Amino acid sequence: MTKREKVRVREVGLRDGLQMVQTILSTEQKLEWCRRMVDAGSVEIEVTSFVPPKIVPQFADAVDVARGALHIKGLHAAALVPNLKGAQRAFEVGLSKVHYVLSASNEHNLKNVRRTTAESVEDFGRIVVERDTGEDAPRDITLGAGIATAFGCTIAGRVEESRVLGLVETLLEAGADEITIADTVGYANPGQVRALMRKVLAITRDVPVACHFHDTRGVGLANVIAALDAGVRSFDSSLGGLGGCPFAPNATGNINTEDTVFLLESEGLDTGMDVNALLSIRETISGWLPGEPFTGAIARAGLPKTFDLRKAETV
Repeated sequence: MTKREKVRVREVGLRDGLQMVQTILSTEQKLEWCRRMVDAGSVEIEVTSFVPPKIVPQFADAVDVARGALHIKGLHAAALVPNLKGAQRAFEVGLSKVHYVLSASNEHNLKNVRRTTAESVEDFGRIVVERDTGEDAPRDITLGAGIATAFGCTIAGRVEESRVLGLVETLLEAGADEITIADTVGYANPGQVRALMRKVLAITRDVPVACHFHDTRGVGLANVIAALDAGVRSFDSSLGGLGGCPFAPNATGNINTEDTVFLLESEGLDTGMDVNALLSIRETISGWLPGEPFTGAIARAGLPKTFDLRKAETV
């Protein structure tokens, strides 16, 4: 049997998925979520965000969650940070991967982090310097840089490709170890994704690139296929499709992890993840978060009887 090509599915339910829910989960619940995801084959997890608790109370336990995650065997834990202060906290905890985010839309960046995109770019440069020359340097930390609203913005409308590509180049020059292109408000369509991601990959070359899609208008998985066509092999998703953006009216959440894994495996790719185990975790999490809008076709219809057969096929 020919070895299947691997594709990475990074779970962001504990961060993006939880940032807008009404119920505050305990630290132990979050860590149980992590442990069970690892058992299901999900080893790349964005476990929390280092933001002020008064802004997002869900992440008041960010330090405890991050420290706990570091003790889960097999887990490659990461955290999202919006600024230098958040990055410093993540560094102090000992995380080996930190994700920074800024918006291609200046208007969205002002709403989201209360500063211009240019100011966020400058702050990323300071984070790189802190990692490389700070008190405990040198640190073996991978710094990812995410570009939000890369396909459009609910505030500004159209976002030009040239704007996104320019930011990719700038962030790489500043020291980004990975780039994530995000459809924060669910504006992307497959043709747009295919075109932009081909250009992004031409710039990044050997630097890893991920896509972060939302299913706001029902084309999230179609956008995954388009990104695959362009050459992307890394995707963010959220268990049960939890998540969203406070600046996207009526927005639904991220692409659903269970459905995304099913799609990728059906395409002959190897995610390393067990869909049935994911469905079991989803059932537990939905019990913890009563009233939250979980999505997903596989949870509703189940796996087809032919699904397991694809593992025996060559690619």
